[in-house]
Amino acid sequence: MSERSVSRQRQGKRWYTVLAPEQFDRAELGDTMAEEPEQVVGRTVETTLGEITGDQGQDNVKLTFKITDVGSDAAYTEFIQHELTRDYLRSMVRRGASKIDLHITVRTTDDYRVRVSPVAFTTKKADRSQEQAIRQIMIDLVEQAAEERSFSELIDSVVEGRLSSAIYGEAKTVYPLRRVEVQKLSLEARPEEIAAEEEAAVDVDDDDVAVDE
Repeated sequence: MSERSVSRQRQGKRWYTVLAPEQFDRAELGDTMAEEPEQVVGRTVETTLGEITGDQGQDNVKLTFKITDVGSDAAYTEFIQHELTRDYLRSMVRRGASKIDLHITVRTTDDYRVRVSPVAFTTKKADRSQEQAIRQIMIDLVEQAAEERSFSELIDSVVEGRLSSAIYGEAKTVYPLRRVEVQKLSLEARPEEIAAEEEAAVDVDDDDVAVDE
């Protein structure tokens, strides 16, 4: 495509600086271009925690944000996913040891539905009962974390490593561990979406009730 064609395509469009949520200090995530502000809403932006913090040691953590609002020259986002890179997870696997993972959906105190996937790596091969015991610890601590925290607080607990440290501290009493991580956390539903689901479920239940005439 010629430079003239590109120039024509960009006529009437403007750039918006994409900003992270306030809990990530409104860090700049990049720029996006559109003719109308509403065209920007719904776009997703992927970055790494290292790019936000300036710490290259955190480049193994991918963060995804979704644009929800647009100002005069800025696009504001919400957090939708935290995920460890595949290369990093592969580097944790050792022959003759166990990888114990879990996927659990929980609700935070402010009614966000979140899917959390912790993973533990043992020093040697654990037996089935030990793996089950470690998974139960994961379930208990993830559920407890959600019951005690808002959505943003739960994200902080995962990003800062506090949830994985809590799991490690308890699970290592079952079997020696090399490392525990939260390999993925993703937003599944917002409070208004959950409210709509529950309202629809109530309507269906009401319709199913038989009425004697």
